[in-house]
Amino acid sequence: MQFTEEHQALRKTVRDFVENEINPNCDEWERDGRYPIHEIFKKLGDLGLLGIQKPEEYGGMGLDYSYNLVAAEEFGIAAAGGVPLSIGVQTDMCTPALARFGSAEQKEEFLRPSITGEKVGCIGVSEVGAGSDVAGLKTNAKSDGDDYIINGHKMWITNSPSADFICLLANTSDDKPHKNKSLIIVPMDTPGISVAPHLDKLGMRSSETAQVFFDDVRVPKRNRIGAEGTGFMMQMLQFQEERLWGAANVIKALEGCVDKTIDYCRERETFGQPLINNQAIHFRMAELQTEIEALRALTYQACELHVAQKDVTQLASMAKLKAGRLGREVTDACLQYWGGNGYMWDNPVSRAYRDVRLVSVGGGADEIMLGIICKLMGTLPGKQKGDS
Repeated sequence: MQFTEEHQALRKTVRDFVENEINPNCDEWERDGRYPIHEIFKKLGDLGLLGIQKPEEYGGMGLDYSYNLVAAEEFGIAAAGGVPLSIGVQTDMCTPALARFGSAEQKEEFLRPSITGEKVGCIGVSEVGAGSDVAGLKTNAKSDGDDYIINGHKMWITNSPSADFICLLANTSDDKPHKNKSLIIVPMDTPGISVAPHLDKLGMRSSETAQVFFDDVRVPKRNRIGAEGTGFMMQMLQFQEERLWGAANVIKALEGCVDKTIDYCRERETFGQPLINNQAIHFRMAELQTEIEALRALTYQACELHVAQKDVTQLASMAKLKAGRLGREVTDACLQYWGGNGYMWDNPVSRAYRDVRLVSVGGGADEIMLGIICKLMGTLPGKQKGDS
């Protein structure tokens, strides 16, 4: 990655925003289980940070994905992972298909205010019985003249309690699972939508996450993105950018854990010398930093190819897999060296330990990433006789 002065200027803008607008408030937001999302998004929108890769005609910067990657990486310095997660939902999960395949009317109504921060979005894919198995979702949108009537539910929907719209993946026909789904933009104030109380999560506690129910929700077909039945394909494309964003966002968060742990081990003395003098510890920090650099190189390579409009399914899946597993390894190792202090709820490494666990689950579990990689390597067995 050859970063330009423009890349570095954007990096500084994001870093300054995180340090001034996010980090001073993270402890309070973590306790509250939410943050003032509309206020923060409006400030992000004013700086152009919600539309870095989005088309200029709708208020975006019109830049390539490498700039988005820089922002995702810098948001990783946030002291609570839930806030950048929530931002990533807006920029890289619920709007990529809208920006790429949406009609001019849809973009004017939903994309432009998403870029300015006037509207908050969420992505409706996962269900209680269909998380990583996207083909198995049950929420349906039945045709009724010029409208769809939506029934079903979505689970683990980040931003939903405060969202203005949801980019919903639903079954719109009885065709095969990969051909019967459509993406539909549904305003959250539409009659028939109800949002359950916030879910009590292990980590990412500063972001709002809830279950969303749809009971005879009527929405015009003009809100469908693209042709009917193309939703699965669009969602798979959205997943690629979501996974790249997630991998990039982890990098500086993990570097922060290593840096904080080194500082702590320099200050803490045992048996008459600083902890950092133990070879087991300073060697381990060197190993972990090396692994983080390897993740950065993999993520940057995937980004370069994505910018060149190459298929990055395999590399994005590898980056996502590596980010999740390395996140667990780094935070676990660092927490160990903090001893009893690392076991305290408000410890920064303890918080990272809880937050980063989501990376191996959300956006496709590790096992799904392995399956994708194996399929592209040609080693995934085909369905056996009797398999459903």
